[in-house]
Amino acid sequence: MRDIAVFSGSAHPELAAEVCGHLGVPLSPVRTSRFANDCLEVQLQANCRERDVFLIQPLVTPVQENLVELLLMCDAARGASASRITVVMPHYAYARSDKKDAPRISIGGRLVADLMVTAGASRVLAMTLHSPQMHGFFSVPVDHLHALRELAAHFHDHDLSRTTVVSPDLGNAKEAAAFARMLGAQVAAGAKQRFADDRVSISTVIGDVTDRDVIVLDDEIAKGSTVLELLDRLREMKPRSIRVACTHGLFSAGALKRLSAQPDVLEIVCTNTVPIPLEDHTEKLRVLSIAPALAEAVRRIHNGESVSALFDAHTT
Repeated sequence: MRDIAVFSGSAHPELAAEVCGHLGVPLSPVRTSRFANDCLEVQLQANCRERDVFLIQPLVTPVQENLVELLLMCDAARGASASRITVVMPHYAYARSDKKDAPRISIGGRLVADLMVTAGASRVLAMTLHSPQMHGFFSVPVDHLHALRELAAHFHDHDLSRTTVVSPDLGNAKEAAAFARMLGAQVAAGAKQRFADDRVSISTVIGDVTDRDVIVLDDEIAKGSTVLELLDRLREMKPRSIRVACTHGLFSAGALKRLSAQPDVLEIVCTNTVPIPLEDHTEKLRVLSIAPALAEAVRRIHNGESVSALFDAHTT
């Protein structure tokens, strides 16, 4: 793969290095500096001319810093005459801002998509977007991967004969149903109403969970308020066991500690789309790597092969 160049921003260099390890290519260096007026400057320290450039950067805290760094990387690659620039974005934080559900608010998901394209992105490779309609917000091709295969492989080691996959809300029920089919399990969903970013109400759980092994599946866990509310409803229905799974383990504001402190939660499973500080790890946490899936998608994009053929069961 001589005509490929892979660069990483500051957000998650460990994941980028793992992806490059699976590809068998070096991770090219990036120099990021800051002027006295607090502006960022990015220099890609490897040849990009007429090369297939991949920029790996999840939008995680500090989101705005990492976003600007990514935009500057796109601009630097375009100015260096890259033949194609693919943004590999394992987590797109602004995917939550996908609609105008109150007066005079911005739709950040669309705006940030426009910024990336304007900065030079030719293509986007994303993992488990919070809103599938994000595809339409980009005016360049988007390859949308899911981590259901990795999560399913982990749970196949368990006894699944009495398992129910539970979505916290109806919006994620399609994903939960696909995951349940992969496990040969039943599916259920919570009836959720959101009042604020960290305040939700789940009135009931639709489906059979009594005396069953429950896997709560969500796309991301930030403050954990939704999952904690769902756990209260589940306990009323007396499941046999509870495990929690998600793709993006953001675990902000002490969410991981609060979930780990729940005595009936046996396991918390996430992937490494975002970095999880070592000090936040608990004995209940299992972190699965999505680097092999990202690397295979990058290889297929570079070689002009079908990505959807590889991830068809996990693509919306």
